[in-house]
Amino acid sequence: MAVRRLGARSAERGVSVHRRHFLLGLAGLAVARRVRSADRPLVEIFGKTPRRIERVFVAGPPAAVLMYSLAPERMLGWPMQLSAVARSMLAAPARDLPMLGRLTGRGSTVTVESLMALRPDLILDTGSVDENYRSTAQRVAAQTGLPYALVDGRLADSARQLLEVGALLGSESRARELAEYAREALSTAARLSVGRAGPAPGVYLARGANGLETALTDSINGEVLAAAGGRNVADARGGVARVSLEDVLAWNPDWIVTQNPEFKASAATDGAWRAVTAVREGRLLLLPSQPFGWLDGPPGVNRLLGVRWLAARLHREDLSEAETLAEAQRFHQLFYGQPLTAELLRAQFDGRY
Repeated sequence: MAVRRLGARSAERGVSVHRRHFLLGLAGLAVARRVRSADRPLVEIFGKTPRRIERVFVAGPPAAVLMYSLAPERMLGWPMQLSAVARSMLAAPARDLPMLGRLTGRGSTVTVESLMALRPDLILDTGSVDENYRSTAQRVAAQTGLPYALVDGRLADSARQLLEVGALLGSESRARELAEYAREALSTAARLSVGRAGPAPGVYLARGANGLETALTDSINGEVLAAAGGRNVADARGGVARVSLEDVLAWNPDWIVTQNPEFKASAATDGAWRAVTAVREGRLLLLPSQPFGWLDGPPGVNRLLGVRWLAARLHREDLSEAETLAEAQRFHQLFYGQPLTAELLRAQFDGRY
């Protein structure tokens, strides 16, 4: 996803409380076959789907988390480098799979030749869906003869993503279990935000070591903010943008959230950042990023864990440390198949990982 510079003029515009959702038209793609559902389909398949899917190449990080959650034994490898800490929080044998590189998004490293040499039964890609991603899927399927499943990865549709991809893989029982958690997490966050008196709190998502990269209102990378009942103060169309500290001061967010321990530590003592009310008054929150982020990194089903926690913080119904640990352990066991220790979770909230 391209990162663009967001100028101060964007800060002068009013910030909309509600996100706009667009249904993307799929007409004219005769090579694509859709997995049927009661509503608009989330899965488009380019090429002929094999009867059995045993070897899956994941095109990017969101697809990797989805595939790992549903059927880790069928993954050929990871599209991104995993840290030693991340691997320790995942179950074998998937945690020991090689890093194969990514096919889509920023930093694509996989060639058609190397992809064909892996002999996957299916290519799985999840995340933003637009004509560029459809064009890539169509081209790769045509060049390789490999079926390519493109999945709309919006957070609000997490349960349906799990069910539709689970049906494609023949993992329906597992998918239903995960989908139930997704529904529960999103409905709980919605209930907390609906019960709040007054306007939605303004939230700034600080990315990077200096905190001056953020996800814009329309970006899939910032969806947790709205799902948790917050209002993204970076009100502009687009994906991820670089901003200035002057922009943040002008937006005057009620809360700042980040997954970067370096930024959290530096902003708390930096005189310039302490000019932002949220920082000065202790409303700068660090969320875990291992093995996958609670807010983003990647924008996949891993975010379901962050929605409930963030909603509670934004709407003054804080979860205790014991409650946070219990919920995180439940999620990790269900989605990642590996127990989570209290020490690992505490270390992330403390900024040690």
